[in-house]
Amino acid sequence: MQIELSTADITTVPTDAIVNAAHHALRGGGGVDGAIHRAGGPSILAECIERYPNGVPTGEAGWTTAGDLPAQYVIHVVGPNYTAGQRDPELLESCYRNALRLADELGVRRLTLPAVSAGIYGWPKQSAADIAVRTLQEATTAVTLATFCLVEPRLYTAFSKALG
Repeated sequence: MQIELSTADITTVPTDAIVNAAHHALRGGGGVDGAIHRAGGPSILAECIERYPNGVPTGEAGWTTAGDLPAQYVIHVVGPNYTAGQRDPELLESCYRNALRLADELGVRRLTLPAVSAGIYGWPKQSAADIAVRTLQEATTAVTLATFCLVEPRLYTAFSKALG
C-alpha cells in the first residue's frame, strides 16, 4: 500500500471511500464528522440511522454510501476520546484495522483518511500519527492507496515524521 499525505479538505478528494472520525452514535457531529455529513448531504445520516440504530462502539466501524461526496462509501470509525480517558492505543489501532477490513469487504482500492482522534478527541498528534502509519503499513489489505488529509500543519508534520 502506498501512503500519501495531503493538505486537501477530505470532503473534496475523489476516492473510493472516505474514513470518517465519527461519534459512537453515528449521528454527525463536529470536526471531520460534521464536515463529512454536511458535504455528503442528509442521505448519509439517514443511512447511519437505518443501518446502525444503536451506533457502534469505540474502535469499531460501520459504512454507508457517500451521498454527494466524490466517493462511493464512507467508512465511519469511532475513535477513542483521549481527553475523556480512553487512552488505550489498541482502540485507535482497531479503528484503522476495522476501516481496512470494511474497505476490503467493499472492494475499495483508494482510501482517504483523517487523523482519527487527533483533533477534538485530543490524542497526542505524534502518537496518533505513529499508530495510524504503523497500523496501515503492517496491514494485509487490497487497498493500494491510502491518503491522509491533514489540514492542520502540526498533524501534517507528525505524519511526515511517522512516515520517515
